[in-house]
Amino acid sequence: MKLKLFCLFLMLTFILSVSNASTVAIIDSGTDLLHKDLADKAWINPLEIANNDRDEDRNGYQDDVNGWNFAEGNNKIIDYSYLGRLTPDIRKFFKIQAKMIKGEATEAEITWLRAKVEDMEFLKKLQVYGNFMHGTHVAGIAAKAADDAKMMAVKIIPTEVKMPFNLLKVEGDFTSALIKLALGQLAKQQMKVLEEVAAYVGNHKADVANGSFGTGYRQAKMIVEALYKTVGKEPSKEVVHELASHFINTMIREGEHMVLAAPNTLFVFAAGNDGMNNDKYPSSPTNIKASNVVSVAATMGTEAMASFSNYGDKMVDLAAPGVAINSAVPGNQYLEVSGTSQAAPYVANVAAQIKDMNKDLNPSEMKTILLKT
Repeated sequence: MKLKLFCLFLMLTFILSVSNASTVAIIDSGTDLLHKDLADKAWINPLEIANNDRDEDRNGYQDDVNGWNFAEGNNKIIDYSYLGRLTPDIRKFFKIQAKMIKGEATEAEITWLRAKVEDMEFLKKLQVYGNFMHGTHVAGIAAKAADDAKMMAVKIIPTEVKMPFNLLKVEGDFTSALIKLALGQLAKQQMKVLEEVAAYVGNHKADVANGSFGTGYRQAKMIVEALYKTVGKEPSKEVVHELASHFINTMIREGEHMVLAAPNTLFVFAAGNDGMNNDKYPSSPTNIKASNVVSVAATMGTEAMASFSNYGDKMVDLAAPGVAINSAVPGNQYLEVSGTSQAAPYVANVAAQIKDMNKDLNPSEMKTILLKT
């Protein structure tokens, strides 16, 4: 009897300790929660029993012990079959990239990197590895020194991404009006998925959600141009601008439903890496304006804005370090990576620590503290 009571006491103590720690949802490409920097900070669903093929908390996500994989619809929050793909050339690429941003790269290094950019086989390997490691790198930054915070893994980006042209079905004559309609439908579909993601993290009472992902103006233009190319058409610059802007603005408008699905969660979004003004050229989801949304640009330490970082007096709230940030990557390794993807989790990290100091703060109050101190 005493043993049973002691076990019950330990279980209650564990549940209380989890509930008192802030939860940071890493909405990304998968997270290696076995990494030595993250294993002790892994969020654990206290109502779910691992690997028993049941849904104890009846939320529709079976065995979501550490989070959920929305990209493939299962609880496999990272695919370890991609381990071992961090090659010396990939490591060198990120190192030289950071040196170029700082203006420290030699001519030989710049020549090497430019040659790699022309190497399609290397770029494919870089893209796949980049997706594989991204969520872990972000989580490592969000977790550092946030001793009480717990990391929830939410995978929305497949490790190998394919262009979803099958979603852009245009019937009838190929006109800009039909393309506009198709792009609008695609934008709504994408944000509907993110609304489901937001509801998930909100229902699990995530205090902070980091989103180091998005679609910028340049990416939207590429989607429009590629779509026209598939049917042998070449649109004018004005048409491309109109359709790209429509695509992103639709995502931003629909994204309001996303952040409303988790009103008690502070969403921290990366501003984007196109070096563009988000006030003029919108980016999603970072341009969603809400009391529980913070948009983050990247800096070179505390010296200056990073040259690649998006900015904006109205649409970007603050900035944080985003150049040559050393953080965890899968397989107990580390890598220096640059981007607003790295700046956003710095802010998520601070937000989690703020929440741990005062559990009564709501997202709006947390945002005010971040912006005014």
